[in-house]
Amino acid sequence: MEYYFAPMEGITGWIYRKAHHRFFGGVDKYFTPFLSPGASRCFTSREMKEIDPEHNRGMKVVPQLLTRSSQDFIWAARELKEMGYEEVNFNLGCPSGTVTAKGKGSGFLAYPQELLEFLDDIFQQTDIRISVKTRIGKEDPKEFVNLLKIYNQFPISQLIIHPRVRREFYKGKPHLDVFAWALEESRNPVCYNGDLFTSQEISRFSGQFSQVESVMMGRGLIANPFLAGMQRKDKEKEHDLGEEQRKEVLYGFLQELLTGYLETMSGERNVLFKLKELWAYLIFLFADGEKYGKKIRKAQSIEEYRIWVERLFAEKTLSAESAFRG
Repeated sequence: MEYYFAPMEGITGWIYRKAHHRFFGGVDKYFTPFLSPGASRCFTSREMKEIDPEHNRGMKVVPQLLTRSSQDFIWAARELKEMGYEEVNFNLGCPSGTVTAKGKGSGFLAYPQELLEFLDDIFQQTDIRISVKTRIGKEDPKEFVNLLKIYNQFPISQLIIHPRVRREFYKGKPHLDVFAWALEESRNPVCYNGDLFTSQEISRFSGQFSQVESVMMGRGLIANPFLAGMQRKDKEKEHDLGEEQRKEVLYGFLQELLTGYLETMSGERNVLFKLKELWAYLIFLFADGEKYGKKIRKAQSIEEYRIWVERLFAEKTLSAESAFRG
């Protein structure tokens, strides 16, 4: 099984990816937060930092593109290939209202004819591997019957399916019946994405869908950064660690993030905001850590943040699995 790290805007940027790869490993591909190419034919300074090859050295990184213009996609894909990237990912999964209101992300799924024409353009005019991350519809899972017919017309390197529709966001259970059908009907390799938060859930999924060779995890890996490595105990990194060793690894990871953010971001307030976003997930790794999580989220300075993180590590147990469930 291969394990992919899904992108999450605001959290899984290049500093996070480098630190995760160094301290935890286990991830076969990291996907960048989406890039939004436009008519200006240039990447923003933030986007350039994400795709700078020096920032992604030693990892397999796949830039993700979000657009409704085939020509903007084609320009970006060609630029990324020139930079040395072998694959780009097309985002048809983002459920954010600000994105879908523009007919992008999962909002694009409501326009199947336009989507067909878009895919026809990009596959004819690029020579880079293109994977697609998709939901199964905008409003109704039945939409995926027609959508899969469209996807089957193109040599998609991998179809990454999150089996929810846009209106469900991340609520309720993924439609595994639709995923099972798609697995049988897809002419392209299929990767699964959705609600894999523990080793037990990964094992259960693998038992049910033994033919699936790759899964993408997002919130589950953010809530437990050990998760992918835990599936590879016999590989290059040893993940069968005791609690104190695991605490040392996690603490080192957090220190590297803090240092990286302080060096690259303007002002403590912005650094704190970024770290607090991460702790909304990480706190679920600590047994009875809610009180400390609140203190961390209320911290008004880096010094106060450090004090409460230190206390949390000293006073609470680090669990093997996260209690986060979405």
